[in-house]
Amino acid sequence: MASSIRLLSVLGKDFKNCCSVCKVVLPRRTYGSLSAQTRHRLCYKSGAFTKPRFLCSAAEQAKPVEQDEPPVRKTTEKIQGQAESHEFQAETRKLLDIVAKSLYSDKEVFIRELISNASDALEKQRYLSLTESGGSPATQMEIRISTDKQSMTLTIQDSGIGMTREELVSNLGTIARSGSKAFVEKAAGGEAASNVIGQFGVGFYSVFMVADDVTVYTRTHAPDAKGWCWTSTGLGTYEIAEASDVSPGTKIVMRLKPESREFADDGVVKDIIKKYSNFVGSPIFLNEAQINTIQPLWVMDPKAITDDMHTEFYRFVGNAYDKPRFTLHYKTDSPLMIQALLYFPETKPDMFDLSSDKSSQVALYSRRVLIQSKADSLLPKWLRFVKGVVDSEDIPLNLSRELLQNAALIRKLRIVLTNKILRFLNDKSTQQPQEYADFYKDYNIFLKEGVITSQDQNEKKEVAKLLRYESSLKPAGETVSLEDYCSRLQPGQTEIYYLSAVSRDLALSSPYYEAMTGKKVEVLLCYEQHDEVVLMQLRQFGKYNLTSVEKEMRQDKEADAAQTEDMGPDSLLPDVLDKVMADIQTTLKGRVQSVRVNKRLQTHPCAVTVEEMAAARHFLKMHGERMDDEMRFSVLQPRLEINPRHPLIRRLAAIYRQKPELAALVTEQLFTNAMLQAGLILDARTALTSMNKLLEMALDGQ
Repeated sequence: MASSIRLLSVLGKDFKNCCSVCKVVLPRRTYGSLSAQTRHRLCYKSGAFTKPRFLCSAAEQAKPVEQDEPPVRKTTEKIQGQAESHEFQAETRKLLDIVAKSLYSDKEVFIRELISNASDALEKQRYLSLTESGGSPATQMEIRISTDKQSMTLTIQDSGIGMTREELVSNLGTIARSGSKAFVEKAAGGEAASNVIGQFGVGFYSVFMVADDVTVYTRTHAPDAKGWCWTSTGLGTYEIAEASDVSPGTKIVMRLKPESREFADDGVVKDIIKKYSNFVGSPIFLNEAQINTIQPLWVMDPKAITDDMHTEFYRFVGNAYDKPRFTLHYKTDSPLMIQALLYFPETKPDMFDLSSDKSSQVALYSRRVLIQSKADSLLPKWLRFVKGVVDSEDIPLNLSRELLQNAALIRKLRIVLTNKILRFLNDKSTQQPQEYADFYKDYNIFLKEGVITSQDQNEKKEVAKLLRYESSLKPAGETVSLEDYCSRLQPGQTEIYYLSAVSRDLALSSPYYEAMTGKKVEVLLCYEQHDEVVLMQLRQFGKYNLTSVEKEMRQDKEADAAQTEDMGPDSLLPDVLDKVMADIQTTLKGRVQSVRVNKRLQTHPCAVTVEEMAAARHFLKMHGERMDDEMRFSVLQPRLEINPRHPLIRRLAAIYRQKPELAALVTEQLFTNAMLQAGLILDARTALTSMNKLLEMALDGQ
């Protein structure tokens, strides 16, 4: 303690004791205005310094400084002369506080911002080397990053353009002034301008989210250029001093806050670099090891990319282990500048992929820097199985470069990308039909979701071209498109007919298909429960209406005329037919809206029709369990279509006169069977009661 007092007496007014705990003395002019708590965070024992400036005892002075990992490059820069103190322009304290605490959603993005600045500096130097000297840059264009856990520092250095004293004041002393933006305006476009990332002039100040103080060493590449040192704690002032032994370019040394010490860990920094800045235009080294080894394939010539390169890139951006099934490499500058590389997975989707809660798997980049890893606004939700990258210089970003702005422009980008994907898949379906058939088998559920959920009629129409169904005119397993179907329409046919069933056998043996055989038209066979909802939502393809054969039976005008026609010698006589229809109506009172003769039925005794069969089935699945029988039949209003030539109907007329109880039971069972066949009974077990009664009566000889 005595040595501490002697030391303080010697130092006098130029220095101030940091705290009574650590016994470390720091320069008053830099740290004297800080609170005791902040000075303690900056002291030697808290890990802020590699070596202490002054210690209070000989024992402390002799204590070796432990380091987990040596820094990549030693600090060789030396301050020359007296530093000048400056104030930031504008309401700096408020602005810095906004940047450090409110602008960015995650502290880790400060590394993205600093690497982007370094990349811009390299691009500027590359441009100047080519335009002014007429050759390639004399120095290696690279970004080097080092971490030091012991001193809790992070260093980012580039060999880029560097800054003069005036540029330090202008670029780092004025918040929201973008030197990169000014360079782009001066360069008047071209490749150099397209590779520059910075726009807003606030990215550098994100370091104060994690750093207690920041030191910047910089020097231009001019032979006689001086080196300069810029330092600030982010509290409203900064200092600039001349410095010697400064390498051309810019070096930023951040002394991290204790709560941000994880950014001195090379593993953490490596993950952040790979997440945000893996594809910047220059190599990035972390503690002498290059991090960004995967190339940004979307900016390359498609002919120069091998399948192995696509596989490696797909696995990196898609976090996948399989290979891409299809690859869409797309570039355009009208109506928007877009570079996209999209992949269609080889493996089947799992339950997680099918979930509508899953986010997009397309990452959004701007000038090779990650903006959003899951850009949900770029593609419709039903295309969530697509993986890849979209890069656009026209994307309007907010100040933090984390949120998209200008909703109209984003919608236009979404439409362009969606239409390109749909055209790409349509081309695959014609050029590689077998490969497309395999893709459709695995991913058709997403296409059908697109028809159901899309609010854009043009999008629905394009998705509809990709749908495939089995046909009554084609062998089992062979599918056709809606366009194929339309090419084989009968003369005068204005409808595209479809039938929903669990399997092909059940579809072709159903009474509804049987009623269509007389018309000799092709029928699309839908085996999935959601297929009829898809076609019901689509409503129309081209100029043709999509109509279920069940609805066609319900609206058959020829059947209405058959009520007064003689059905032939194998049919019930008109007066008997009228009587049995009345008996059936009485037995099923409250359950059927009406009973009607249908002459198109051949092998089936009866069938049930409702106004919109697909909608009715969907409604029952959603709400049927909460409704009693009376309410259910009131909503459905089913009509029973009977075949007067069928033996069951013919015998039923006689049984009504001889055994009315048995006739009523048979009628109820026929109606239940028809409802089951129509898919309008949620629980098939309800049909067992009447069936068991019929068996009892049969065994009793009735």
